[in-house]
Amino acid sequence: MPSHNAVLPNALQTPGVKKLENKRVILASASPRRKEILRTLGLDPEIIPSTFNENLPFSSFDQIHEYPVATATQKAVEVYQRLVEEDPDDAPDLVIGADTVVFTHALPSTTLEMEMGTRQELLEKPVSKADNLRMLQDLNGSVCEVVTGVSLVYPILTAPGYAIKELDERTLVYFVDSPLHILQAYVENGEGSDRAGGFAVQGLGSLLIRKIDGDYHNVVGFPAASFFQMLDKLVEEETDFLEI
Repeated sequence: MPSHNAVLPNALQTPGVKKLENKRVILASASPRRKEILRTLGLDPEIIPSTFNENLPFSSFDQIHEYPVATATQKAVEVYQRLVEEDPDDAPDLVIGADTVVFTHALPSTTLEMEMGTRQELLEKPVSKADNLRMLQDLNGSVCEVVTGVSLVYPILTAPGYAIKELDERTLVYFVDSPLHILQAYVENGEGSDRAGGFAVQGLGSLLIRKIDGDYHNVVGFPAASFFQMLDKLVEEETDFLEI
């Protein structure tokens, strides 16, 4: 059986991190940003992107924040089941799924939907430059809510053979009221073409942003602080966590 260890020397020796030593940890995402965040904080999981077709109907969710969580869970479960089927003797100990979306018209303590009857619009990755510009014009001078759903899938002895733990992290992003030529220049640069909401906070997109209220890493694509807290909580509450 191959040896595994996703814990890097620079990792903080918290209870959750210690549980990951010599374990097979999978990140079910091809996002280089999520990988970079985890490596910076001491984890180096295997990268095995999910083949789940991200087509859950948004309108089917009563609570909009459930949408990225459900997508993250589908990604993680697909990878977990595939790897167990491929090699039951080298099954993953932990699969991490994540999905980040942007909702328009967020306010610090409520939403325009609550105050004015306006439903928040879901912004995923733009499909064209025109779509990217439309997104940025909608966000310009406004506040959006970035939500990342994270799902952890790990083995247990009872059916269906795995457990799922989920969280969602929400961060408010306040945009500068930029002139049209700035938005057009950003779209032409192409940086935001593969990002939810059409902007990258860690790059040139920072020129469009006035301030952030919440977890910066969440806006980049992975809420690291909440993830590590969840690991510690699992160790505390489940005596057999990652002991199967």
